[in-house]
Amino acid sequence: MEAGIQPHVTLNHIDLPLILEDEYGGWLSRKSVKDFVAFADVCFREFGDRVLHWTTFNEANLYALGGYDTGSSPPGRCSSPFRMINCSRGDSTYEPYLVAHHFLLAHASTVRLYWGKYKHGSVGINLLAFWFEPYTNTIQDVKATQRANDFYLGWFLNPLVNGDYPDIMKKNAGNRIPTFTKLESERIKGSFDFLGINHYTTLYIKDNPNDLETDTRDVYADMALIFQFPVIPIGLEKLLNYLKEEYENPPVNGSNTKGYFVWSFFDLLEMLGGYNYGYGLYYVDLDDKELTRYPKLSAHWYANFLKGNNVNVSAIIPYLKVKDSFSN
Repeated sequence: MEAGIQPHVTLNHIDLPLILEDEYGGWLSRKSVKDFVAFADVCFREFGDRVLHWTTFNEANLYALGGYDTGSSPPGRCSSPFRMINCSRGDSTYEPYLVAHHFLLAHASTVRLYWGKYKHGSVGINLLAFWFEPYTNTIQDVKATQRANDFYLGWFLNPLVNGDYPDIMKKNAGNRIPTFTKLESERIKGSFDFLGINHYTTLYIKDNPNDLETDTRDVYADMALIFQFPVIPIGLEKLLNYLKEEYENPPVNGSNTKGYFVWSFFDLLEMLGGYNYGYGLYYVDLDDKELTRYPKLSAHWYANFLKGNNVNVSAIIPYLKVKDSFSN
């Protein structure tokens, strides 16, 4: 902090102590809510003199989907035919909704604790936030795009802003999605100082109503849509405007932007892709014993941005067209 750097601490990033998984099933149990709040209390007490900004969960929506629907991230729970890996246990039709419910309860209780006992900084939550565009201008694809927003963002933001899940989620998931009591709804509504978003890309959305005709469905089947994967830089701007208009302009890392983090300084071990993906500003040559770092074009672009030079979307396009390994 002497150098003017403010730490932002994330309390949970897709993991949980193994003993809690073994003892009562981790986030599948309501007991996890109480234990998470107790953990947060210790962190606030011990580090609150140095940390003013707290995030309860990182990519909470992805955590629920990856950990309990497809099994692609810890704790690797899923069931056939929805799994991405061979999970030894799990129920993809129900568990993602249950653990997301517990995330929200734990988050809200943690925020209330912080506000009541420690309030001298800010606390929020982080979500994975794609921008969605309809594949065609048909009514079906437009409606499917709104469903994608409701299932990915509204899953958490509707309770946080309005006190309940989106109507389309409750309709399509039925009794597989838990309900909030009146008191829980009141405690969750408004329980954040800021919203953090992790944005990677834009997805085209195509309606797929056949998914709703199956007897056994997971969260993705409840969405009843198909994803396409283009790269559209303008998607981030559209996403921020959507958050502004749909969710009362919350402080974001949307349009009421308070800050951002670059991901990341140099290439790193990515959770799902290992070293196959390059997210950093600097390329790391893994074939070099010295692991030499080389600046990518994005590093030069970002340096100019920090110097206050006039940078807009059109200035990004040349970087995207470069095909060598340093172009990301």
